Amino acid sequence: MLIGPFINASAVLVGGALGALLSHRLPERVRVSMPSAFGLCSLGIGILLTIKCVNLPVMVLATLVGTLIGEICYVEKGISGAINGLRKIAQKKKPELQASGAHETFVNSLVALIILFCASGTGIFGAMHEGMTGDSSILIAKSFLDFFTAVIFATSLGIAVSAISVPMLAIQLLLASCATLILPLTTPAMMGDFSAVGGVLLLATGLRICGIKMFAVANMLPALIISMPLSALWTTLFA
Repeated sequence: MLIGPFINASAVLVGGALGALLSHRLPERVRVSMPSAFGLCSLGIGILLTIKCVNLPVMVLATLVGTLIGEICYVEKGISGAINGLRKIAQKKKPELQASGAHETFVNSLVALIILFCASGTGIFGAMHEGMTGDSSILIAKSFLDFFTAVIFATSLGIAVSAISVPMLAIQLLLASCATLILPLTTPAMMGDFSAVGGVLLLATGLRICGIKMFAVANMLPALIISMPLSALWTTLFA
C-alpha cells in the first residue's frame, strides 16, 4: 500500500492551512528569514543529487536541451496562467494582492513552490522508489521539509499553498503506479543522471527562493523527461 504520497500531500495541505491561520501571528522576522533557509536546504539537496551524476555530458546536455524545449513551449507561462485561479482564491483573503507588483511576487513564489513540491528529483524518484520497493522513507523525509516550507510561505500566499497538495498527490501516485513499468527499463547510470538533472533543477529552485536569481525553473522541467533516454543513448554509443 502506498503511503508516501499521502503523507507528503498531507504535509503540504496541513502546513498550508496552518500557515494561513498563523499569517497574523507569526513574527515578521521569521517570515522574512525562513524562506532563505528553505532555499538553502533546496540548494543542499540539489548538490547531493547532482553529485550522483554518472555521465557529466548527459547532465549538461539534458539540462540545456530540456530548458530550450521548455522556453520554446512557454511551460512556465502556461503554469502561471493556470495558477491565476489560485491567485483569485488568495485575493479573497488578502485584497492587497490585487496590486501588480504583489501579483507578480505571488505568481513567482507559487510557481517556485509548485516546482519544489511537485517536480523535485527527490519527490519523483521517491514516488518511483516506493512504487517498486514499498519503501516510503524518501517521501517521508521530503514531507518534513515540505511541511515547514508550506507553513512559512502560506503566511504570505494564503490557503493557495494547500491547493498544491492536489496536483502533487496526483503526480506522485501516477509515478508510483507506473514505476513497475518504468524502473525495470532503467539502469543505475540512468537513475544517477536523472537524479543529477533533478539536482540541477533544485539548485535553480533554491536560488529562486532565496531571491538570488529568478530562473524560469518550470521551463527546465523537460530536462527530467529527456535525461533517461539521453543517458541510455550515451551509454550505448560511448560506454
